[in-house]
Amino acid sequence: MSVLKTINAVKQPRVKLEFLGVKWYSKFVQGEPAGPSVKEVYGPINKRMKKELSEIQTTLSVDRFIDLDRSIGNYFVDPDGNTFLDTYMQIATVPLGYNHPAMLNVFKDQSKLKYIANRTALAMYPPSNWAQHLKRILMSIAPPDMGYICTQMCGACSNEQSFKSVFIWYNRKRNGGRDFTKQEIETSMHNKPPGCPNLAILSFWGAFHGRTTSSLSVTRSKPIHRLGFPLFEHWPAASFPLYKYPLEENVRENKQIDAKCLAEVEDLIQKNEKKGWPVAGIIIEPIQSEGGDNHASPEFMKELQKICKKNTIAFIVDEVQTGCGASGKMWCHEWFELPTPPEVMTYSKKMLAGGYYHTQEMLPDKGFRIFNTWMGDPARLFVLEAVIHVIKEQKLLEHVRKVGDYTLKGLTDIVKEFPNVLHSPRGRGSLIAASCKDDPTRTKILTNMKKKGIIGGSCGPTSIRLRPSLIFEEKHANIFLDIFRQSVKEM
Repeated sequence: MSVLKTINAVKQPRVKLEFLGVKWYSKFVQGEPAGPSVKEVYGPINKRMKKELSEIQTTLSVDRFIDLDRSIGNYFVDPDGNTFLDTYMQIATVPLGYNHPAMLNVFKDQSKLKYIANRTALAMYPPSNWAQHLKRILMSIAPPDMGYICTQMCGACSNEQSFKSVFIWYNRKRNGGRDFTKQEIETSMHNKPPGCPNLAILSFWGAFHGRTTSSLSVTRSKPIHRLGFPLFEHWPAASFPLYKYPLEENVRENKQIDAKCLAEVEDLIQKNEKKGWPVAGIIIEPIQSEGGDNHASPEFMKELQKICKKNTIAFIVDEVQTGCGASGKMWCHEWFELPTPPEVMTYSKKMLAGGYYHTQEMLPDKGFRIFNTWMGDPARLFVLEAVIHVIKEQKLLEHVRKVGDYTLKGLTDIVKEFPNVLHSPRGRGSLIAASCKDDPTRTKILTNMKKKGIIGGSCGPTSIRLRPSLIFEEKHANIFLDIFRQSVKEM
């Protein structure tokens, strides 16, 4: 039975909802299976499809194929009929699970369908009502006191373009807002200063910010991302605070870790200045995702922002993976209660396209400085509108906090049961992880989970992480926790 038929076949709906004139019943998506069911982890159809695809492109990173007609809610169904509870959701990108009715109904509106058929160059020829769409959708969820937006395609290009905004801002401050000199214009065509000045972005060990040249230069999570590529040698990296858990039992030690990391940041800023590569911006994830689900404390983030202010450095918060409600707030950095907004906050993944919010002073002063042909995806903006509607209508931020706390408690109990295998359970909202004693142990646990029907994620040297949809419920958490416990016990 198709997904839409499954949805329409529901006889006892719990909540009646409406979006764009289309009614459906949800708590949250009807028609989900009762649980996972796996016959063969990599079945014959999957194997055939991978062989076929490998004839025309690389499949070295392909895990499995998805049947989009049969996948629904929190469940991933592959072409062989294997049904997995998906706690990883396409690398943290699916906000409302698979085939949510609100998202499926978006392009029944013919006016929105035209945005797909006639994709415009937004930076030069935006649709006549583009400003209204941005205000209604993206600005409705803007971080506090961040009144400007720059739409992009993905997380990497969002970070890449945000660095250019930072350099424009920094040079304007340093040069007093004067226009470019003849020497700057000429040397810029040779990739040399002063036209192409020696400036740096500081990041943190364990960071992941993308795979384009500048964003890869600040990515420090895995060598395989960087090997063989010419990157910016003088862009420094500081130690990210790696806390001891449980947090409540290690307050003093963790404060010392914060202080040591902050001192290192200040030292690197001074050293780069002396080398002639001043730091123009510092980029940080509220939770280092690819690097191991490492959490920065509110105190650390506040002090880091103070360092930026003191040194006239832009504070860039990368919310590509932590944004759009995953932490239980729309933006994870809201948990830190920063006294002023960051200069830049980038987003993508669950936001379905990319971009960054920024303050007024980060606006460029000349055209074609922050530019590409499409400057985002207007069609995806309308799908995001449906997502935002459901988040608000069904109070999903509160739901994420509640289910996240429930899941983390269950995970913590399992860690206590198997202290020789697991340690350091941690989480904020649905962004939950625990560490294994070593990488081979982690690999075996994830393999056991997959055989039993759970798709999970890994990050950092030894961590297992969850990146579920915003409609992940306690019943799904119970299935995950039960299978996770079995998978660990089998070790």
